[in-house]
Amino acid sequence: MSLSHAETAPSSHSLTGSRTRPADAEAGFPFSAVVGQERLQLALILCAVHPGIGGVLVRGEKGTAKSTVVRALAQLLPPVVDETGARPARLVELPVGATEDRVVGSLDLERVLRDGEQAFRPGLLAAAHHGVLYVDEVNLLHDHLVDVLLDAAAMGRVHIERDGVSHSHPARFVLVGTMNPEEGELRPQLLDRFGLTVDVAASRNVDVRMAVVRRRLDYEADPAGFADRYAAADRAVAERILGARDRVAQVLLDDAELRRIAALCAAFDVDGMRADLVVARTATAHAAWRGADAVTEEDVRIAAELALPHRRRRDPFDEPGISEDQLDDAMRDAAEEVAREAESSGDADQQRDQSPGDTDQFEPDQDQPSEGADEPSRADRSATDAEDFDADQAPSSPRSDTDPDDDPDSPPDGPGGGRSPNAREGRSGAPVSAAATPPRWEVPGIGEGAPGRRSRAESRHGRVVRPNSDTATGLHLLGTIFAAAPHQRSRGRGDGPLKLVAEDLRGAYREGREGNLVVFVVDASGSMAARDRLSAVTGAVVALLRDAYQRRDKVAVVTVRGQDAELVLPPTSSVDIAVRRLSGMRTGGKTPLAAGLLKAREIVRRERVRDPRRRPMLVLLTDGRATGGVDPVPRARAAATLLANDAVTSIVVDCERGMIRLGLAAELARELRGGYLRLAELTGDSVADVVRAGAGRPGGGSVVRAA
Repeated sequence: MSLSHAETAPSSHSLTGSRTRPADAEAGFPFSAVVGQERLQLALILCAVHPGIGGVLVRGEKGTAKSTVVRALAQLLPPVVDETGARPARLVELPVGATEDRVVGSLDLERVLRDGEQAFRPGLLAAAHHGVLYVDEVNLLHDHLVDVLLDAAAMGRVHIERDGVSHSHPARFVLVGTMNPEEGELRPQLLDRFGLTVDVAASRNVDVRMAVVRRRLDYEADPAGFADRYAAADRAVAERILGARDRVAQVLLDDAELRRIAALCAAFDVDGMRADLVVARTATAHAAWRGADAVTEEDVRIAAELALPHRRRRDPFDEPGISEDQLDDAMRDAAEEVAREAESSGDADQQRDQSPGDTDQFEPDQDQPSEGADEPSRADRSATDAEDFDADQAPSSPRSDTDPDDDPDSPPDGPGGGRSPNAREGRSGAPVSAAATPPRWEVPGIGEGAPGRRSRAESRHGRVVRPNSDTATGLHLLGTIFAAAPHQRSRGRGDGPLKLVAEDLRGAYREGREGNLVVFVVDASGSMAARDRLSAVTGAVVALLRDAYQRRDKVAVVTVRGQDAELVLPPTSSVDIAVRRLSGMRTGGKTPLAAGLLKAREIVRRERVRDPRRRPMLVLLTDGRATGGVDPVPRARAAATLLANDAVTSIVVDCERGMIRLGLAAELARELRGGYLRLAELTGDSVADVVRAGAGRPGGGSVVRAA
């Protein structure tokens, strides 16, 4: 669906940089008027019924009503009763640039200095209690803040131990994060922490698209009148949510359905036990939403559709999702497991009944409900489920079956040069060892770019290095005391407490890690395609892209072949798109290496204007045999010199093989004043050593190793 409701009215009041609104403060777009997003609506409703599910992550392209549905849900939540009386549930919006102090709360410095008492200032999590905490573009939020949010959503409480303050308060809210996968993915560890995930996309059905546009236009023409038309339907949904909340604790989840849940999670090979718990809670919430007293097979299936797809990602470049056929097969196997257990239990009961004198010793549990007790018929369930919000799950993309590299000179995938038993194939078809050490290299110096995990940078969230005058990153207690100490006599201090003034306050200078712009220039010419060499090169690039994914880099990919260089992927944070583009890369022709380096320089210069704080890094994979254009080798060296003069950190991966080696890639590395290593040496330790060795050299590069 393409319904956008981002243009909401201003918030009723502001709290620490967020927008906090009572649910009924404006005539927002009605929940019941949203068209084509039934699965998203159902996921949000189930989290409202049972907040212990852990929230919803909404993944989808722009303009698909993600924000609209979330804001509409907040208007349906029951009123909150606290020490001030009854109030509407709040929608608290967390900005991407929020600090940890704003999220969890902090020491109230004003009251400490003014009144001399220890006081705590609540944060956004306290404001969201019994409401909705909404994080737009959650994939751009700093990882440690996502951890804080998910921990609070799972436990229902916030515990603060910082700045000499020990505080705890309830924080039960519906956590909703939205993201566009094209702008980068969440790490798998954080993805798993969201209870449910829904992928949304605009409908391709003409009638649905017409209905979306018509309702949006009607709403814009008369917001209040449009809301009145759907007030009764919204009120019915709100009452049903409230009833399901009251009922959910009494819903029965018997051992047969619990076995079905465990069998499903085992069949999909999900990590840990969080998936089992989330599926159980979601199935219970769905049964309560239906008005049923017990969980059925259909509840488990719907819960699995919402809770398992994003937990199947075994690799950053795997597509999330479960196809209908996969789910059907898993449900069938789970049903057989339940039937076998029931048959086994029945045989055991029959043997006990037929064994004389043993009835007292083997007394069956009378409190255990029998399988299917009080379970509605399939016809009744179908009629009920037709009223529920549901939709089909998009099938996952098939994997590539490309054969691995057969070149005997290619780098080994496992110990001893053989194929590692843990190796898996990426989308490019090149084998990628799951146990391989990821390469580690960084831009020298101290940056101040986007939060990441590669190069050193000033940060609001890193380790405290020294005091400074900026208190935005927290109070440096020792620095504050040392600043105030020389002035205590002039301020008339006797035996009393330390006398502080505002000028004494010192902030904490913190140092963390940043993400960089990594520009890959890949030689795809005829010389590289010889002897299936490109397969090994593609595998190396996939390994490097995996490293870029883990370190939160922005990446761009340039290929060099024929008469010119091609920008295969403009700078993006979605490195899995880069893997897909590489899998379809064409090869052959001459090697216009100078064009590739100049294209990389153009990308770096353009991105320095667009994002000046993100420092660049060039990774060139080539055998150095420039053949395209006039004077190809001198022009390639001249282009390398231009990049070096622009202070672009670089590393050259020499892909040359065979008995006769010209060493042209090593010459390029010298001109780039960057690092150098051979393709077979592409391991984490070797790259780190190369970069560390030359961290202080001109151009920010590394010592060039002999070929």
